Amino acid sequence: MTMTDASLDVVGIVGAVTRRLRQQILSGELAAGTPLTEAKVSAAFGVARPSAKAAIEQLVASGLLIRSVHRSARVVSIDAAMVRDVYRTRTRLESAALRELAAAGAVPDAATAANAEIAAMPPGPDEATVDPDLRFHTALIDGIASERTSRMYRSVLDEVRLCMAQVQGRRLIDAQVIADQHAAILDAVASGAADHAAALLAAHLGSAEERLIEALGD
Repeated sequence: MTMTDASLDVVGIVGAVTRRLRQQILSGELAAGTPLTEAKVSAAFGVARPSAKAAIEQLVASGLLIRSVHRSARVVSIDAAMVRDVYRTRTRLESAALRELAAAGAVPDAATAANAEIAAMPPGPDEATVDPDLRFHTALIDGIASERTSRMYRSVLDEVRLCMAQVQGRRLIDAQVIADQHAAILDAVASGAADHAAALLAAHLGSAEERLIEALGD
């Protein structure tokens, strides 16, 4: 789709280009290591060079692109160290949220609804579990009603999706297993068992981390 400065203001243009590039990166359409120059983005979307530059800088700031000195920005290539850092950051943020939720015995409705979607899926591994799974975890963060924490977490989730996009055969597990693990976390939160909820979460995310790293090795 072509966008022009005449049809959109500059902020709108930059946002539209950023969203489209983000989609291409997270879907795997733009592969790891793909260079993105201002000229290339400008030509691809029919926008001015300054708008292309601003979109690129936003994606560098979000961790989806990397820019080295005297080199063009390029799509980040994940490795085991990145996967571990991303998942351990997730665990820190989500564990803190779970402890707050458990202190009040508050189970976010959105988390319950997302897990119900997973529980209703047919048995077996299915890529369709990825979206409701991430919505479940996001609902835990949003449940503590902290705008800044939610914003930080969504930045991390972009990197989680990037890991998934770049790793083929990512060893998804049975939908019912995921639903059962989520349900156990929510039960612990509802009963006020903060330490138990955090331990269950750590095991849940730790298992996903190891599967991604194994697939990366393949």
